[in-house]
Amino acid sequence: MKKSAYLGVVFLCAVGLSCAVPKARTFTGEISDSMCGLKHMMPGGAKACTDECVKAGAKYILADAAHNKVYQLSDQDKPKEFSGEKVKVTGMLNGDTIEVTSVEADKR
Repeated sequence: MKKSAYLGVVFLCAVGLSCAVPKARTFTGEISDSMCGLKHMMPGGAKACTDECVKAGAKYILADAAHNKVYQLSDQDKPKEFSGEKVKVTGMLNGDTIEVTSVEADKR
């Protein structure tokens, strides 16, 4: 009886831990910069504004205008080629930061 109770507890703990493991998600939005966020302030379009702000020290972010949300990005290299473009970012959310595993163009 003790053995089966012990196994039951171990099983429940294992199931609980497997449910608690964060899973990668896909987020959509525009690669923007931490200075402008959801709305670019410089003329010349999203790409020009993002590039200039990053040169001035801003970080790449994912701006999700549909949900009025800005996500920090753990990887600052992958978003470079998508500056100012609509993208899909895959990764795990940790607070307001996406631990980036991939960035690809959103062809919608």
